[in-house]
Amino acid sequence: MPRFILLPATGSPDDAPVFGAALEAARLFGAHLAFLHVRPDVHHHIASLGAADMGLGTRPDAALAAMEETADAQEHAAAAAWRAFCDQQGIPLVEAPSAVQGISAEWLTEVGSQPAWLAAHGRAADLIVMGRRAEGRSVALDVLETVLMATGRPVLIASDKPPGPLADTVAIAWKDTPDAGSAVWAALPFIRVARRVIVFTVQEEPGSGDRSDRRVLRALRWSNPKTSVQALKRDGRPPVEVLLRAAVAAGSTLLAMGCYGHGRLREAVFGGFTRAVLERAPLPVLMAH
Repeated sequence: MPRFILLPATGSPDDAPVFGAALEAARLFGAHLAFLHVRPDVHHHIASLGAADMGLGTRPDAALAAMEETADAQEHAAAAAWRAFCDQQGIPLVEAPSAVQGISAEWLTEVGSQPAWLAAHGRAADLIVMGRRAEGRSVALDVLETVLMATGRPVLIASDKPPGPLADTVAIAWKDTPDAGSAVWAALPFIRVARRVIVFTVQEEPGSGDRSDRRVLRALRWSNPKTSVQALKRDGRPPVEVLLRAAVAAGSTLLAMGCYGHGRLREAVFGGFTRAVLERAPLPVLMAH
């Protein structure tokens, strides 16, 4: 059961859906929310630019001051958004377990690389909540890759829309692979409290004889009797389109899936299917690797 949930606080408008998804998870489990702000190491950045002769000119002090000003603004915006969110939701601020029952929150700060610090703190967390957007990119694959690969923890990736109750209908994108098995294990806390669970399989080869979905069904019904399987036919359509349409039609509120790929490079860890889900899924996605 996730009781310590880590999430980034960047000071960007992209934080809002992340805060919302983390809150929905915390409501399910009475969890503690640890908001992490990572301030860029501007001195290191300036030194790196200077060493690479990146055109700082004769005014490195001015460049340093401008970067510090930007970092200050981001930190102040992140802290203000965090406090406003906790005040609005009535979340008490605590730094250690206490007599407080239910959801609580704290503020953490570090200086340096955001992916590195998210990974370092994430290895001690039960669940990490991330967003899909960063600095104008539709999917921040570099950050997601680092967190997934370097923590061994499940990552809940918020959608752009405000989330509903995460455990209303839990969908599982099943494929007979270790990553899919890890995703099911990571989703068990949500599966146990879900109103219903649907295991989706997308037909790849007619007559393949794969019965692994039935094994998953038999096992998961011990955690939630309201578990079913839907075998989906491709009919010439891309597998991701088949899966997402079925998940949306079923009213799914959470999609659990593994990181389907074939190697350790980002292009392989986030293969075409996984990348498409991250870009297009209109619901939160729980991933594990």
